[in-house]
Amino acid sequence: MTTFVALLRGVNVAGHKKIGMPELCRTCEALGFTEVRSYLQSGNLVFSAVDGNPTDIAATLKARIARDFGHEVEVLVMPGEELEHIVSTNPLRPQSGGEEKLFHATILFRHVSETRFAELALPAQEGEKAALVGRVVLLYCPHGYGKTKLSTRYFEKALGIPATTRNWRTVLKLRDLSAGK
Repeated sequence: MTTFVALLRGVNVAGHKKIGMPELCRTCEALGFTEVRSYLQSGNLVFSAVDGNPTDIAATLKARIARDFGHEVEVLVMPGEELEHIVSTNPLRPQSGGEEKLFHATILFRHVSETRFAELALPAQEGEKAALVGRVVLLYCPHGYGKTKLSTRYFEKALGIPATTRNWRTVLKLRDLSAGK
């Protein structure tokens, strides 16, 4: 069995694409996933499954969500250890307690080359930082994520790749859940 993390894009935001997390967990269990847990109401799941391809699992989950809930939702699935790698290699890592709220991770649905990322003319404000690690854009937003132009929408448009963003506390919690902590 492998532990996976699934991130659903755009559910339960401003009353749109409502999906109850208990119901979503039951949907996952109906697909044969075990140890299914959700975190918050924004479509974060951790579950175990027989070793499989994350892309295939995402497609299966996406189709089942459309069937069970009537919503077309982008689903990204990654092995739990990928989150550990993201956390351990974050070059923008929070240095002091409480600073985590200034950090975010925009996870791209496909990898992008470092060269392509470096070519972007990032609309960063003073003090903001962005770094690409694998398929994740790590962000430091000292003015708050709500005020940055380094948003999910920006990266999707600039790179032509769907993405979803989580705050650093959520990334850490999902990493812990996937590691059995």
